[in-house]
Amino acid sequence: MGISKQAIKETNFQFDGQTGFYRGKVRDVYHFEDRLVMVATDRISAFDVVLPRPIPYKGQVLNQTAAHFLQATADIVPNWLLDVPDPNVTVGLKCESYPVEMVVRGYLAGHAWREYRAGRRTLCGVALPDGLKEADRLPEPIITPTTKAHEGHDEDISREDILAKGLVPEAEYVQLEQYALALFKRGTEMAAERGLILVDTKYEFGKLNGQVYLIDEIHTPDSSRYFYADSYAENQQNGVQQKQLSKEFVREWLIANQFQGKEGQTIPEMTDEWIEQITSRYVELYEKVTGKPFIRSETGNIYERIEENIRRSLTVTYF
Repeated sequence: MGISKQAIKETNFQFDGQTGFYRGKVRDVYHFEDRLVMVATDRISAFDVVLPRPIPYKGQVLNQTAAHFLQATADIVPNWLLDVPDPNVTVGLKCESYPVEMVVRGYLAGHAWREYRAGRRTLCGVALPDGLKEADRLPEPIITPTTKAHEGHDEDISREDILAKGLVPEAEYVQLEQYALALFKRGTEMAAERGLILVDTKYEFGKLNGQVYLIDEIHTPDSSRYFYADSYAENQQNGVQQKQLSKEFVREWLIANQFQGKEGQTIPEMTDEWIEQITSRYVELYEKVTGKPFIRSETGNIYERIEENIRRSLTVTYF
């Protein structure tokens, strides 16, 4: 069986009681009156573009990593998770999501570094000190929010703009900040136990019956960046690129092949070898961050398996 046959590109199910459907960059979301069913497909996106070929087991890695950390942080903030009926599926509470994502950064990397290198010393209204190098630790973790775009690029936004535009009421925004920093602290501690550094990550929140909930994924390779702790100090001292556990290696490959999601640019060819390499990097990340062995899910008829497990889950009463 060819490698692409083992991957979930998209789902098109119809369920009793279904009230809506939304296809995100990597997830297919089925809406019901009181819950959401989120299928983590094997699509992969970078620079807000979905790449042409899916990555086998990527969705399973994403789904199971998120479940691991949602369960490990439920004492900090209530979250949307109700059930994981299939390796690629999460069933959760249907919350009204806030229109911003809370990005927390402990180190200067990725987008923040690209902005800093371009000479900007303020990111989302947060002042950054002069003299930093790529991957340097920041004096303290900072929050650099973005708007949530259903299509196109998420945009940086400052706390002041969020409040001025009335995107989130101030009292609730303060709560989101507190939750985001507490989650980042827990994520940092859990990463340290696994010999990793949590560099940056994003959190999404929603509201249900007046209560704030953590929603979507948390501390996954698609939403977070990790460095290896044992080589960090030496690499910084010697000006050597940090070894990362994240999706950044895919972005770097695209940049090296002249693609950053801009108009007129062509996505480079994704060979079978390259796809297998991405799969192995995702599996490595899962095992490293969770400390659990990755058990590859059954790939006989993936779609039948997922649909059957969702149908079974929909018969469960949670409320």
